[in-house]
Amino acid sequence: MKPKKVWKLSSILLILLFVVIGIFALFPLFAITLGSLKPSTEIMRYGLNLKLQADLLSLDNYSYLFNGETDYFIWYKNSIIITIASTLSCLLLTSMVGYGLAVYDFKLKNVVFGLVLIVMMIPVEIIMLPLYKLTMSLGLMDTLVGAFLPFVVAPIPIFFFRQYASGLPRDLLDAARVDGCTEIGIFFRVMLPLMTPAFSSMAILQALGSWNNFLWPLIVLRSSENLTLPIGLSTLLTPYGNNYDVLIAGSVMAIFPVLLLYIFFQRYFIEGMTAGGVKG
Repeated sequence: MKPKKVWKLSSILLILLFVVIGIFALFPLFAITLGSLKPSTEIMRYGLNLKLQADLLSLDNYSYLFNGETDYFIWYKNSIIITIASTLSCLLLTSMVGYGLAVYDFKLKNVVFGLVLIVMMIPVEIIMLPLYKLTMSLGLMDTLVGAFLPFVVAPIPIFFFRQYASGLPRDLLDAARVDGCTEIGIFFRVMLPLMTPAFSSMAILQALGSWNNFLWPLIVLRSSENLTLPIGLSTLLTPYGNNYDVLIAGSVMAIFPVLLLYIFFQRYFIEGMTAGGVKG
């Protein structure tokens, strides 16, 4: 068999393999979407499945969410606010820290970077109690700010931006300084556009983590009007009754913001993730 035919055959087999993997990956999404259209009794009896029974499918679960009987849209709004604020502030601050560690030489630079690596290895659960006391002393309990502020400067984005900025050409810095640009101007006008793939990658990961964050908002938030979507949906499960049908419908609606975010930034995602680990 000729090498060209072998290459075509291997390409076709590889494409078929990825199509099969993609279909299996979409099965849970299809099952949960189908389950959101079924009554609670059907879900409790048979669980999530792929059975198409037209007589059982309806939009009653979604109408229950939309008719105002729950605070679903308030929870949705709170999650969007926290996700946007957390992502934007994290990207700005951690990119500046990572850029400074990569570009500038100063005393204790390696010590600071070593501390960043150490913090990366500490589980979040260990520092929950100190963070809780700090949040309480600052008067941020049961506020949206308190739900994301302690995790704004995260070590993983700092490490990622530092690795990415280490591979940027230093000649551009010197050229900008010769033109009279300030150091802040160099970062925002010259280096920040070059770091677009890194920003896109971290935006997806940070937004996904903030959108799905459950433990810390559960500790900080109290009132129903300040709850985020994951916590609000969990309140539908009580000892007096489990609204699994509404819970699944709300979970399906919660997928869309993250899906749209990935669609808009996926063109930079792979490039940013691979380029960030080229140079250490």
